[in-house]
Amino acid sequence: MPLYRRIARRGFNNKRFQDAVHEVSIADLERKFEAGSEVTPQALIERGLISSLQGSVKVLANGVIRKGLTLKGVRVSAGARAKIEAAGGTVIEA
Repeated sequence: MPLYRRIARRGFNNKRFQDAVHEVSIADLERKFEAGSEVTPQALIERGLISSLQGSVKVLANGVIRKGLTLKGVRVSAGARAKIEAAGGTVIEA
């Protein structure tokens, strides 16, 4: 039998090329930040919500927020943006 038929074939895997996305819920922001504070990726690391700056950070609309926060340099889902702005906060995407 020829060599090319005896060697196992492996498929292509896109895992090493995909972007890492850290997901943070609004409920976590409510617990860890005070009203009027600024939420940045570095502030999320300091409070233990994400582990590293590798990849991007996305805020999801899981939970309720009552504090007005300023989000800078993070991605925000449409539902989370609506909840944050309804609570008196602002979102500045980089």
